[in-house]
Amino acid sequence: MGDIHDERRDALEAAHRHALEWLGSVAERPVRPEIDVDGVQERLGRDLPAEGLPAREVVDELAAAAGDGLMAMGSPRFFGFVIGGAYPAALGADWLVSAWDQNNGSRQTTPAVAAVEEVAASWLLELLGLPAESGVGFVTGGTMANFSCVIAARDAVLRAKGFDIATGGLQAAPRVRFLAGDQVHTSMVLAGRLAGLGPPQTVGADDQGRIDLDGLERALAEDPDAATIVALQAGDVHSGAFDDFVRAIEVAHAAGAWVHVDGAFGLWAAASPRFAHLVRGLAGADSWATDAHKTLNVPYDCGVAIVRDEAAMTAALGAHAAYLPAVASISDPYDRTPELSRRARGVTVWAALRSLGRSGVRRLVEGLADAASALADGFRAIPGLEVLNDVVFTQVCLAARDDETTAALGEWLRAEGTIWASSSTWRGRTVVRFAVSNFATDAEAVRRTVDAVGRGLAAVTAR
Repeated sequence: MGDIHDERRDALEAAHRHALEWLGSVAERPVRPEIDVDGVQERLGRDLPAEGLPAREVVDELAAAAGDGLMAMGSPRFFGFVIGGAYPAALGADWLVSAWDQNNGSRQTTPAVAAVEEVAASWLLELLGLPAESGVGFVTGGTMANFSCVIAARDAVLRAKGFDIATGGLQAAPRVRFLAGDQVHTSMVLAGRLAGLGPPQTVGADDQGRIDLDGLERALAEDPDAATIVALQAGDVHSGAFDDFVRAIEVAHAAGAWVHVDGAFGLWAAASPRFAHLVRGLAGADSWATDAHKTLNVPYDCGVAIVRDEAAMTAALGAHAAYLPAVASISDPYDRTPELSRRARGVTVWAALRSLGRSGVRRLVEGLADAASALADGFRAIPGLEVLNDVVFTQVCLAARDDETTAALGEWLRAEGTIWASSSTWRGRTVVRFAVSNFATDAEAVRRTVDAVGRGLAAVTAR
């Protein structure tokens, strides 16, 4: 056993050294990767070696081969795909989660991590103003959080119509209508497909992506007796806009529909009184999904599925077998996710919340929004640029005088390396989208970003 202990120690010491080197470089290195997939594979070697290596050498070889192919997603100037950084406490907890190696399925077999996740879940519900009795499952990300909630919703609305999908199966089930606004996120579309519902029927949206309430009401009235799920958004991926939850939920519930809220990054607005107007009525929904590795800044991966009726959640997602330990009156972690086997990812949520406290989460959320507003102000001051969205939260969509120039600006910025922002199409125009998600995005990061955009515009218009 001494040899195994030494090898583990050597591997972890090497990983610690390489991790600190990487983290120390992130703030100043080019955000873009320096080499592509083929370049990393050339360094790794594509043929499986006949003989192995000691653990330390494996870690060293991995770090040397992969380092130049890493995207500096933890950079305060990374604005792509709504990806946050990692708070130190959450990162440290994540390392412990790997070392503990607990398969967090059962409260009986993994009491420590199950307890930590349950505390984290109760803190989340309190922080976000959601019903305390809700079921909470820690999944991989927003897509699986949406999927988990849609599965619970699907089964519940069918059960309300007298059909038990657990015994009857989906092929024999009545049709379930799935409604959403025109700007529904692709993860919500995928959740519908995976749940066997197909993509949602869209009912319209306003110019910021908020669901069209009149369109929703008309769609609901078309078949008032149908089993129906309505998907709303807390934070449009382009504009950051929030649906009118008060009216939308009222209309949907009057028609007997289940209301789900996709709040991958925007659900966290509920942690700040400053954004209470954006989330008014949010707690009246039936389920909610979010990502902790976005706004909360915990390491990948950690999505959160929340269902008001925990019994509906466990009926849809729960696992049952003679060999699985269970207490009839208390749900287990594997009853609230689609997985039997998983890492204890909710421990990082506990660590982030314990590190920040209620006031720290509020400052985090408000700081991200402030940085987005500062970016928008800086961009508007550059002649030839336009901010297309109403900057209400953490998203900024930037456009130049024409689509060709905007596309060239995005490519220049990603190649130059000071920042990294995604290109997209919104409201019929090409945009460069800035999603502010990293707790480290401060005034200096904003200044450098605005400067880079100004230099990029000058470069592409001079061609």
